Amino acid sequence: MTSTGIVASDVTRSFGPVQAVRGATFVAEPGRVTGLVGPNGAGKTTLLLMLASLLRPDSGAISIHGIDPVEDPAAARSVLGWMPDALGAWGALTARETLVMTGRLYGMTKADAAARASALLDHVGLGPLASAPARVLSRGQKQRLGLARALVHDPQVLLLDEPASGLDPQARIDLRRLLRGFAAAGRTVLVSSHVLAELEELVDDAVFLRDGASVAAPSASAAVRPWRLRVWGEPPTPVAFAAALGRRPQDIGRDRDAFVVGFAGEQDAAQGLRAIMDAGIAVTEFAPAVGRLEQAFMDLSDPATTRPASE
Repeated sequence: MTSTGIVASDVTRSFGPVQAVRGATFVAEPGRVTGLVGPNGAGKTTLLLMLASLLRPDSGAISIHGIDPVEDPAAARSVLGWMPDALGAWGALTARETLVMTGRLYGMTKADAAARASALLDHVGLGPLASAPARVLSRGQKQRLGLARALVHDPQVLLLDEPASGLDPQARIDLRRLLRGFAAAGRTVLVSSHVLAELEELVDDAVFLRDGASVAAPSASAAVRPWRLRVWGEPPTPVAFAAALGRRPQDIGRDRDAFVVGFAGEQDAAQGLRAIMDAGIAVTEFAPAVGRLEQAFMDLSDPATTRPASE
């Protein structure tokens, strides 16, 4: 196993007859943001809980920055920051008190914990709410507080479960910048989210889970992905558009004022765009209609399109 980052090897976990995680295997490298992608019930939260040393795997091995969280959970927690989907804080404590208490639990002096709390509250945009009880914070504000709490001890590894849930657009941009900066400093970020458009702009790598098992995503070069195309002036008829591409008219879709055409990879898309322009069609926009992660997520529902990640 590598001495840094996150390594999971054949990790399993069952709850009675339900096998929540089945042989999950992956690596999250330091200096990169890795997305954990899968439908509801795929085992993402269970896997994160095991990585965070809060749940013991039935079998398999885990390494967090070179530390086995089963053998030495205290050491693992000293190097990782954990942000669950729900804040889970004491509702009567203020935002500042929540962070100071967390810092004290990590062994900081009272003065150091207070200074760290003030800096983090400003960093996540909660400075004006430092004295507000956690129970009165909105969902998005609680998410910001949860992120600040995960960062109190300046961890090397960050585990985030649905961090963008409830955040407004500006807060999501701020979160993306913060996590990219965290990775740029050589640290490891693993983030689970259903907001795949956000993950698309954030992550360097992705781990795909289906039915508790890690699976390899379909090849981007082989998968047919819809592309959206807008034109200037009078739009061509579907027949003329199809003729330019050598397709059937029924292969040309419409979405409001745009055409939608499927291409098998970027090379196929580039050749299709050239053919369209050679036919004298004035193109003003040409881009994938869905992101790579969204396409892969949809493909996860089809067992024929995926295979075990170890293959």
